[in-house]
Amino acid sequence: MNKPLWQPSDSHIASTQLTSLTQRIQTKYQLPDASYATLHHWSVTHPDAFWETVWTECEVIASQPHSHVMQSPGSSHSDMRSTRWFEGAQLNFAENLLRHRESDQIAIHFFDERDRVRSLSFRELADSVFRCAAGLRSHGVKAGDRVAAIVPNCPEAVIGALAASSLGAIWSSCSPDFGISGIYDRLGQIAPKVLISVNGYHYNGKTFDCLEKVQGILDKIDSIQAAVIYSYADTPIVPFPKYQSWDDLLSMSEPEGKFEPLPFDHPLYILYSSGTTGVPKSIVHGAGGTLLQHLKEHRYHCDLKPGDTLFFFTTCGWMMWNWLVSGLASGASIVLYDGSPTFPEISHLWNALERFQVTHFGTSPKFLSVIKKAGYVPQAQHNLERLRVMLSTGAPLSEELFEWVYGDVKADLQLASISGGTDIISCFVLGNPNLPVCAGEIQCRGLGMNVEAWDESGKSLIGEKGELVCATPFPSMPIYFWNDPDSVKYRNAYFNSFEGVWAHGDFIEITERGTTIIYGRSDTTLNPGGVRIGTAEIYRQVESLPEVLDSIVVGQPWEDDVRVVLFVVLVPELDLTEDLKKIIKATIRKGASPRHVPAVIQQVPEIPRTISGKKVEKAVLQTLTGQTVENTSALANPNALQAFAKLAGHMNPGIAPK
Repeated sequence: MNKPLWQPSDSHIASTQLTSLTQRIQTKYQLPDASYATLHHWSVTHPDAFWETVWTECEVIASQPHSHVMQSPGSSHSDMRSTRWFEGAQLNFAENLLRHRESDQIAIHFFDERDRVRSLSFRELADSVFRCAAGLRSHGVKAGDRVAAIVPNCPEAVIGALAASSLGAIWSSCSPDFGISGIYDRLGQIAPKVLISVNGYHYNGKTFDCLEKVQGILDKIDSIQAAVIYSYADTPIVPFPKYQSWDDLLSMSEPEGKFEPLPFDHPLYILYSSGTTGVPKSIVHGAGGTLLQHLKEHRYHCDLKPGDTLFFFTTCGWMMWNWLVSGLASGASIVLYDGSPTFPEISHLWNALERFQVTHFGTSPKFLSVIKKAGYVPQAQHNLERLRVMLSTGAPLSEELFEWVYGDVKADLQLASISGGTDIISCFVLGNPNLPVCAGEIQCRGLGMNVEAWDESGKSLIGEKGELVCATPFPSMPIYFWNDPDSVKYRNAYFNSFEGVWAHGDFIEITERGTTIIYGRSDTTLNPGGVRIGTAEIYRQVESLPEVLDSIVVGQPWEDDVRVVLFVVLVPELDLTEDLKKIIKATIRKGASPRHVPAVIQQVPEIPRTISGKKVEKAVLQTLTGQTVENTSALANPNALQAFAKLAGHMNPGIAPK
């Protein structure tokens, strides 16, 4: 057994919301014991009873009750997509997030890299939401219309999203660092009625204008009737056709202060796939499923309570922003941050944890790796007494980073590596306040999520790597894809590998103890000699080396087989020598296996990533093999591919270096 790095105390376990839920379910449904394994098994074999319990325990606000919890035309796997949840119910997402709207408790703390700080109480937030909703209504926005946004992670983004959902409109946001093509590839699909944007934003000490992008988008999308601009950066605004200021929008009409009652599966958000293999898929998520999943994850897997403070470092173009905003439904304060996580100094986010008394902090392995390799020791510089939970996602968290967190951040802490995706706006596997934390492992499968590891024949595996599947329905499945009337894109995205069963595209191992290990995307699998290798297994080893800042690995076709090719970004002023190559190979061989050792190692200046920070292995492989990368607008740093294009001729006979 992997030795636990953290074990919750008996008193801690006794105090969690998960323990209270378990005790009530055990008593009501006569479960044989109160273990998490028993609870999870019950939750996936009795999904109707489980999700109704979540609805009741979390006190979902609904103006009309549901007639039944779940209903499918049949019982076969092929009916998974057609399951209907909580039919008959009428609710409003914004009303559930603003349930404490009469309270003067802080709902939002905001700060940015320039150290501008603002706070809004629940009462002030609700007032702004109602005013924004009135402004949107004056532009004819109604249920089903789209409100699009090009916004940083600031209070106005939350206000706009909740105002739209209070009316039944669908919210869809892009981070302002997207280019015009990236924004149009997304928003151009959904014909928004109103566009909300900032005039500019700041990153790494620089100011970037957004108004040129806004006017470019207005030229391309005829459906936009008004472009509402919030003056966020210190750049002038010259009025243009369809322009309206944010302040004018919020003062156009007297706020009605009401919430539109809507069906459980009424569309709430449109999120987008990464778009690295073509135009991004527009994924539509329903209000009820999103609300229930987030309530379940926040309260029972994170133990988020009223009085807690949740801070996840994210942009408005990543699903973790939607996840963060839902923390309001559990009575927590949320922290919004805009800017570089290490500007003006590496301590910037850690200072905020102390300043805002953060109890739950979410980040990525990349950020933690940067802090570790800089030699910064947060616990020596900051009072992190209030911090109870640290969450990490975006990539698998290495064993070394688990150990570093417990050594240099805080010893008494639930470190929850979590994994799910934009596709489900939530998690398949995540943390558990009642279970130990082991290095390199995710604590558990989510309640109500029938996650298994399957081999190619559909056999469930324990203790072996397989395809991550969810074998039975769950309420936060997308309600549909936009512009996909026959559900062809939806079906092809998740249900082609195993008929009617959700296959997520990740490699996963479920251990005998019920913990899980994510090995990376299965659609970028390496197959040297016919042996399937997940790229994350290599990243865990190579990025543990102090010389390596970042890396990316691909399987390059070579002599009727595939060879593993590794690219590394090294610390400044360090070159890739033969000795360092030997160290890298020895580390991978020892920590993974001889099969994982790359045939070729090359140094590059940077690794291409999506705007949400994920490595883009497919784009690298396409570049190396002389193919066209179909959608560079989905990349945060498309110029990073130039180094790979120059290497292509040396690594592929017949391809001229560029």
